[in-house]
Amino acid sequence: MTTRRHFLASTSVFAASCAASAPSFASDAPVSDAELQRQMLGKLTTELNDPTTAADEAGYLLDTFFSWTPSTVDSSRIRTIVAYGFGSRAPASGTVPVPGPVNEAIADAVFRLRQTIAMPVFAQQEVATVLASKYGLTAGVTSIATPAAVAGSPIPTPDGVAAAIVRQAGSAAALGTVGIVTHADQASIAVRVSNAAGMQVAVPAGLALPSFYDTSAQQPAMRRRDLYLMSNVGMQLAMLRLDLINREYPNG
Repeated sequence: MTTRRHFLASTSVFAASCAASAPSFASDAPVSDAELQRQMLGKLTTELNDPTTAADEAGYLLDTFFSWTPSTVDSSRIRTIVAYGFGSRAPASGTVPVPGPVNEAIADAVFRLRQTIAMPVFAQQEVATVLASKYGLTAGVTSIATPAAVAGSPIPTPDGVAAAIVRQAGSAAALGTVGIVTHADQASIAVRVSNAAGMQVAVPAGLALPSFYDTSAQQPAMRRRDLYLMSNVGMQLAMLRLDLINREYPNG
Protein backbone atom coordinates (compact mmCIF):
# COMPACT_ATOMS: atom_id res chain seq x y z
CA MET A 1 0.00 0.00 0.00
CA THR A 2 1.34 3.40 -0.91
CA THR A 3 1.96 5.67 2.07
CA ARG A 4 1.13 9.34 1.95
CA ARG A 5 4.56 10.91 1.82
CA HIS A 6 5.99 8.33 -0.57
CA PHE A 7 3.46 8.96 -3.33
CA LEU A 8 5.25 11.78 -5.14
CA ALA A 9 8.54 9.93 -4.83
CA SER A 10 7.00 7.17 -6.97
CA THR A 11 6.83 9.39 -10.05
CA SER A 12 9.93 9.31 -12.19
CA VAL A 13 10.32 13.06 -12.63
CA PHE A 14 9.98 13.82 -8.95
CA ALA A 15 12.27 10.97 -7.97
CA ALA A 16 14.93 12.15 -10.39
CA SER A 17 14.78 15.72 -9.11
CA CYS A 18 15.01 14.52 -5.52
CA ALA A 19 18.05 12.41 -6.31
CA ALA A 20 19.75 15.35 -7.95
CA SER A 21 19.00 17.91 -5.27
CA ALA A 22 18.94 15.99 -1.98
CA PRO A 23 20.78 12.83 -0.92
CA SER A 24 18.10 11.76 1.57
CA PHE A 25 14.47 12.62 0.85
CA ALA A 26 13.11 10.67 3.83
CA SER A 27 15.03 12.80 6.35
CA ASP A 28 13.44 15.96 4.89
CA ALA A 29 9.88 14.63 4.92
CA PRO A 30 7.39 16.34 7.26
CA VAL A 31 6.91 14.31 10.41
CA SER A 32 3.10 14.57 10.38
CA ASP A 33 0.14 15.41 8.19
CA ALA A 34 -0.33 18.60 10.20
CA GLU A 35 3.23 19.71 9.44
CA LEU A 36 2.85 18.79 5.78
CA GLN A 37 -0.37 20.79 5.56
CA ARG A 38 1.28 23.74 7.33
CA GLN A 39 4.07 23.81 4.75
CA MET A 40 1.63 23.42 1.85
CA LEU A 41 -0.55 26.21 3.23
CA GLY A 42 2.43 28.53 3.61
CA LYS A 43 3.59 27.92 0.04
CA LEU A 44 0.11 28.23 -1.48
CA THR A 45 -0.64 31.39 0.49
CA THR A 46 2.52 32.94 -0.93
CA GLU A 47 1.78 31.77 -4.47
CA LEU A 48 -1.92 32.73 -4.48
CA ASN A 49 -1.75 35.73 -2.14
CA ASP A 50 -5.09 34.52 -0.81
CA PRO A 51 -5.05 32.76 2.61
CA THR A 52 -8.69 31.67 2.44
CA THR A 53 -8.44 29.99 -0.96
CA ALA A 54 -5.02 28.57 -0.05
CA ALA A 55 -6.51 26.89 3.04
CA ASP A 56 -9.25 25.27 0.94
CA GLU A 57 -6.87 24.10 -1.78
CA ALA A 58 -4.27 22.78 0.68
CA GLY A 59 -6.96 20.62 2.27
CA TYR A 60 -8.10 19.27 -1.10
CA LEU A 61 -4.53 18.52 -2.18
CA LEU A 62 -3.56 16.85 1.08
CA ASP A 63 -6.60 14.61 0.96
CA THR A 64 -6.09 13.68 -2.71
CA PHE A 65 -2.32 13.49 -3.19
CA PHE A 66 -1.27 12.13 0.19
CA SER A 67 -4.11 9.83 1.29
CA TRP A 68 -3.60 6.39 -0.20
CA THR A 69 -4.20 4.16 2.83
CA PRO A 70 -7.91 3.27 3.15
CA SER A 71 -9.72 2.42 6.34
CA THR A 72 -9.79 -1.26 7.36
CA VAL A 73 -12.30 -3.53 9.06
CA ASP A 74 -11.95 -6.88 10.82
CA SER A 75 -13.18 -9.68 8.58
CA SER A 76 -15.56 -10.93 11.29
CA ARG A 77 -17.62 -7.74 10.86
CA ILE A 78 -17.94 -8.04 7.08
CA ARG A 79 -21.33 -9.07 5.72
CA THR A 80 -20.68 -8.60 1.99
CA ILE A 81 -17.59 -8.71 -0.21
CA VAL A 82 -17.37 -6.23 -3.07
CA ALA A 83 -14.61 -6.86 -5.61
CA TYR A 84 -13.62 -4.24 -8.16
CA GLY A 85 -11.63 -5.20 -11.23
CA PHE A 86 -8.39 -3.59 -12.30
CA GLY A 87 -6.22 -3.61 -15.41
CA SER A 88 -8.12 -6.03 -17.63
CA ARG A 89 -6.80 -6.86 -21.07
CA ALA A 90 -8.41 -6.09 -24.41
CA PRO A 91 -11.11 -8.56 -25.53
CA ALA A 92 -9.75 -11.49 -27.50
CA SER A 93 -13.00 -11.42 -29.46
CA GLY A 94 -16.31 -9.65 -29.00
CA THR A 95 -16.56 -7.03 -26.28
CA VAL A 96 -15.91 -8.91 -23.03
CA PRO A 97 -12.58 -7.90 -21.46
CA VAL A 98 -10.00 -10.57 -20.65
CA PRO A 99 -9.38 -10.62 -16.87
CA GLY A 100 -5.59 -10.79 -17.04
CA PRO A 101 -3.24 -11.55 -14.12
CA VAL A 102 -4.22 -8.63 -11.88
CA ASN A 103 -7.90 -9.56 -11.83
CA GLU A 104 -6.88 -13.15 -11.21
CA ALA A 105 -4.92 -11.98 -8.16
CA ILE A 106 -7.95 -9.97 -6.98
CA ALA A 107 -10.08 -13.11 -7.35
CA ASP A 108 -7.48 -15.06 -5.36
CA ALA A 109 -7.80 -12.51 -2.53
CA VAL A 110 -11.60 -12.75 -2.64
CA PHE A 111 -11.40 -16.53 -2.40
CA ARG A 112 -9.01 -16.38 0.57
CA LEU A 113 -11.32 -13.96 2.37
CA ARG A 114 -14.42 -16.01 1.68
CA GLN A 115 -12.73 -19.09 3.14
CA THR A 116 -12.76 -17.35 6.52
CA ILE A 117 -16.50 -16.71 6.59
CA ALA A 118 -19.33 -17.44 4.17
CA MET A 119 -20.69 -14.17 2.81
CA PRO A 120 -22.24 -12.97 -0.45
CA VAL A 121 -19.92 -11.58 -3.09
CA PHE A 122 -20.59 -8.84 -5.62
CA ALA A 123 -17.73 -9.00 -8.10
CA GLN A 124 -16.99 -7.02 -11.21
CA GLN A 125 -17.31 -9.25 -14.26
CA GLU A 126 -13.58 -9.81 -14.79
CA VAL A 127 -13.14 -10.97 -11.19
CA ALA A 128 -16.33 -13.07 -11.14
CA THR A 129 -15.15 -14.86 -14.27
CA VAL A 130 -11.97 -15.99 -12.54
CA LEU A 131 -13.84 -17.02 -9.38
CA ALA A 132 -15.98 -19.29 -11.53
CA SER A 133 -13.27 -20.70 -13.83
CA LYS A 134 -10.48 -21.12 -11.28
CA TYR A 135 -12.39 -21.96 -8.11
CA GLY A 136 -15.81 -23.07 -9.34
CA LEU A 137 -17.22 -20.38 -7.09
CA THR A 138 -20.56 -19.22 -8.45
CA ALA A 139 -23.00 -19.79 -5.56
CA GLY A 140 -23.42 -16.56 -3.66
CA VAL A 141 -21.48 -14.60 -6.27
CA THR A 142 -23.22 -11.85 -8.23
CA SER A 143 -21.36 -10.78 -11.35
CA ILE A 144 -21.57 -7.07 -12.16
CA ALA A 145 -21.05 -6.07 -15.77
CA THR A 146 -18.17 -3.69 -16.41
CA PRO A 147 -19.52 -0.32 -17.58
CA ALA A 148 -18.51 0.94 -21.01
CA ALA A 149 -15.37 3.04 -21.00
CA VAL A 150 -15.91 6.78 -20.72
CA ALA A 151 -14.53 8.65 -23.72
CA GLY A 152 -11.48 10.71 -22.79
CA SER A 153 -10.98 9.02 -19.42
CA PRO A 154 -7.47 7.50 -19.03
CA ILE A 155 -8.64 4.98 -16.42
CA PRO A 156 -11.95 3.40 -15.41
CA THR A 157 -13.24 4.33 -11.96
CA PRO A 158 -15.35 2.03 -9.76
CA ASP A 159 -18.30 4.41 -9.35
CA GLY A 160 -20.42 2.82 -12.10
CA VAL A 161 -19.88 -0.64 -10.63
CA ALA A 162 -20.67 0.63 -7.12
CA ALA A 163 -23.98 2.10 -8.31
CA ALA A 164 -24.86 -1.15 -10.10
CA ILE A 165 -24.15 -3.17 -6.95
CA VAL A 166 -26.47 -0.98 -4.86
CA ARG A 167 -29.21 -1.35 -7.48
CA GLN A 168 -28.74 -5.11 -7.58
CA ALA A 169 -28.85 -5.39 -3.78
CA GLY A 170 -31.94 -3.22 -3.54
CA SER A 171 -30.27 -0.74 -1.21
CA ALA A 172 -26.86 0.03 0.24
CA ALA A 173 -28.13 -0.84 3.71
CA ALA A 174 -28.97 -4.37 2.55
CA LEU A 175 -25.26 -5.02 2.02
CA GLY A 176 -24.32 -4.43 5.65
CA THR A 177 -20.65 -3.83 6.37
CA VAL A 178 -18.77 -4.26 3.09
CA GLY A 179 -15.22 -5.49 2.61
CA ILE A 180 -13.60 -4.02 -0.50
CA VAL A 181 -11.19 -6.19 -2.48
CA THR A 182 -9.33 -4.69 -5.43
CA HIS A 183 -5.86 -3.56 -6.51
CA ALA A 184 -3.97 -1.94 -3.64
CA ASP A 185 -3.58 1.40 -5.44
CA GLN A 186 -7.26 1.52 -6.37
CA ALA A 187 -8.44 0.73 -2.84
CA SER A 188 -8.66 4.33 -1.58
CA ILE A 189 -10.77 5.59 -4.49
CA ALA A 190 -12.85 2.39 -4.37
CA VAL A 191 -13.68 3.10 -0.72
CA ARG A 192 -14.58 6.69 -1.56
CA VAL A 193 -16.92 5.95 -4.44
CA SER A 194 -18.50 3.07 -2.51
CA ASN A 195 -19.17 5.38 0.43
CA ALA A 196 -20.60 7.94 -1.99
CA ALA A 197 -22.98 5.22 -3.24
CA GLY A 198 -24.21 4.77 0.32
CA MET A 199 -22.23 1.68 1.32
CA GLN A 200 -20.49 1.23 4.64
CA VAL A 201 -17.11 0.00 3.44
CA ALA A 202 -13.49 -0.65 4.35
CA VAL A 203 -10.66 -2.94 3.27
CA PRO A 204 -10.45 -6.25 5.18
CA ALA A 205 -7.72 -5.95 7.79
CA GLY A 206 -4.75 -8.22 7.14
CA LEU A 207 -5.81 -9.14 3.60
CA ALA A 208 -2.97 -8.71 1.12
CA LEU A 209 -4.20 -6.91 -2.00
CA PRO A 210 -2.35 -7.27 -5.30
CA SER A 211 -0.01 -4.38 -6.05
CA PHE A 212 1.69 -5.38 -9.31
CA TYR A 213 0.83 -4.00 -12.75
CA ASP A 214 0.17 -5.79 -16.02
CA THR A 215 2.18 -4.33 -18.89
CA SER A 216 -0.42 -5.77 -21.29
CA ALA A 217 -3.41 -4.04 -19.67
CA GLN A 218 -5.85 -2.55 -22.15
CA GLN A 219 -5.53 1.05 -20.90
CA PRO A 220 -1.96 2.40 -21.12
CA ALA A 221 -2.35 4.29 -17.83
CA MET A 222 -3.03 0.97 -16.07
CA ARG A 223 0.28 -0.56 -17.11
CA ARG A 224 2.63 1.37 -14.84
CA ARG A 225 2.26 2.60 -11.30
CA ASP A 226 3.40 6.17 -11.89
CA LEU A 227 0.95 6.58 -14.77
CA TYR A 228 -1.92 5.06 -12.81
CA LEU A 229 -1.37 7.12 -9.66
CA MET A 230 -1.29 10.38 -11.61
CA SER A 231 -4.44 9.34 -13.50
CA ASN A 232 -6.10 8.37 -10.23
CA VAL A 233 -5.33 11.78 -8.73
CA GLY A 234 -6.69 13.50 -11.82
CA MET A 235 -9.94 11.56 -11.59
CA GLN A 236 -10.31 12.25 -7.88
CA LEU A 237 -9.79 15.97 -8.41
CA ALA A 238 -12.31 15.96 -11.25
CA MET A 239 -14.86 14.17 -9.05
CA LEU A 240 -14.19 16.60 -6.20
CA ARG A 241 -14.61 19.57 -8.54
CA LEU A 242 -18.01 18.34 -9.71
CA ASP A 243 -19.11 17.60 -6.15
CA LEU A 244 -18.12 21.09 -4.99
CA ILE A 245 -19.90 22.72 -7.93
CA ASN A 246 -23.06 20.70 -7.35
CA ARG A 247 -23.07 21.51 -3.64
CA GLU A 248 -22.49 25.22 -4.19
CA TYR A 249 -24.77 25.57 -7.19
CA PRO A 250 -27.38 22.79 -6.99
CA ASN A 251 -29.63 24.56 -9.48
CA GLY A 252 -26.90 25.20 -12.01
